Amino acid sequence: MTQGFAGRRWLFPSALVHELDLDARASGRRPRRTARDWVVDTSCFLLAAVIGLAAARSVSDEPGLPHSLAVLDQTLGAVACAAVWLRRRWPAGLAAAMVPVGLLSDTSGGVAMVALFTLAVHRPFRYVAWIGGVDLALVPLFYWLRPDPDLSYAGTVVFTTLLTVSITGWGMFVRSKRMLMLSLRDRAHRAETEARLRAEQAQRLAREAIAREMHDVLAHRLTLLSVHAGALEFRPDAPPEEITRAAGVIRESAHEALQDLREIIGVLRAGESEETAGERRPTLAALDALVAECREAGMKVTLDHRVADPAAVPASVGRTAYRIAQEALTNARKHAPGAEVTLSLTGTPGDCLTLAITNPPPTTEPAPVPGSGQGLIGLTERASLTGGRLEHGTTADGGFAVRAWLPWARTGPAD
Repeated sequence: MTQGFAGRRWLFPSALVHELDLDARASGRRPRRTARDWVVDTSCFLLAAVIGLAAARSVSDEPGLPHSLAVLDQTLGAVACAAVWLRRRWPAGLAAAMVPVGLLSDTSGGVAMVALFTLAVHRPFRYVAWIGGVDLALVPLFYWLRPDPDLSYAGTVVFTTLLTVSITGWGMFVRSKRMLMLSLRDRAHRAETEARLRAEQAQRLAREAIAREMHDVLAHRLTLLSVHAGALEFRPDAPPEEITRAAGVIRESAHEALQDLREIIGVLRAGESEETAGERRPTLAALDALVAECREAGMKVTLDHRVADPAAVPASVGRTAYRIAQEALTNARKHAPGAEVTLSLTGTPGDCLTLAITNPPPTTEPAPVPGSGQGLIGLTERASLTGGRLEHGTTADGGFAVRAWLPWARTGPAD
C-alpha cells in the first residue's frame, strides 16, 4: 500500500514533502521546488543582492584597497549571489565554498549567511560545527585585514559573531521542527501498520479457531451417519419403523452437517470475528441436548451432571467442556460400539470444572477408522489453551477414559 502526501504541497518545503511522501521516496526522484520554495529562494537571492550592493558601494570607497581587488571583490559577490539558487542541491558544498570566498569578498557576506542558514537546516550538526566553526574563526582575521572605517574592531567582530551564531541557531531550530514532524509522521505510520497487523493476526487466529471447530462438529455428525448407515447395511430385515427412524436420523444428521459446514465456510470467507462466531457455538448448557442426540442414535449414555447452574460457567470453558464431551462420545461410538458410556461433570466456581467420560472395552472388534487420535490431540491443546489439562488412556479393565480439569474462575459468565 502506497501513501502520498495528503496536504497542500505548495505550503511546505520540497525537502519536507519529499520525506513525508512515501511514493516520492520510493521512486528515488529528486524533490521539485514548491511555490513556497520559490518565494523563499527569491527572497534569499534579493536579500543577498541588496547586502552585496550595499557592500559593493562601501568597497569602492574603502581607503587603501587596490582597484583590482575591489573588482575581484564585486565579481565574487555577483557570482556568489547567483549561486544562491544552488543552495538546496548542494548546501554543504556552497557553505564550504563561501568560506574562502567570504574571506576575499566583502560583498558576498549576505550569501555566506544564507549558505550557513541553509546548511543548518538541511544537514546534521557535524557539518554546521565544522564549517560554522571555521567561519567564526576567520571573522577576527577578516576584520583585522579589512577593518570597518565606521566601527571599532572589537564591536565589528562581536556583532558579526553574534549574527553568525543567531543565523546558525535559527537554522538548527527550523531543522529540529522538521525532524519532529517527520518523527511524528513515522510514529503515526508505525502505529497504523501495527494496528493493521494486529487486526490481521486477530482475524487469522479467529479463523484458525473456527476451522478447528470443523473437526469437532462434523466428526460428530458423520459418526451418526456411519452408525445408522451401518445398521441398515447389516440389518436389512429390521422392522420398518426402525428403518424409517434410522433413515430419518441419517437425513437429519446429513442436513445438520451440511448446515454446520456451510456456516463455517461462510465465516472463513467473510472473516467473521471469533466473538461473533462464538455466539452460535454450543456451550455447557447444550450438553443435555448432545446426550439426548446420542441416545436417539442408539448409544447407551449415563449422564451424571452435578453442576447446578451450567450458564454460570464461563463461555470459553463451557465450549471446551462441550467439545471434549462431544469428541469423547464420538470416539466411544466409533471404537466401542454398543458399550455403555458414563459421562460425569462436577465443579464449583473458584475451583475447577471436572469432566470424565469412560466406557468399558468393546464387545466386538471395531472397524479401523482413519485419522484416529487426531481429535484427542486437538482436545489436549484446547484444554491447555484455557489453562486446564486433559488426560486420556485405557483403563484397567481394557476400557477407555478421558478426564479433563478446566479452571472455573469466580468472575461470572463473561469470557
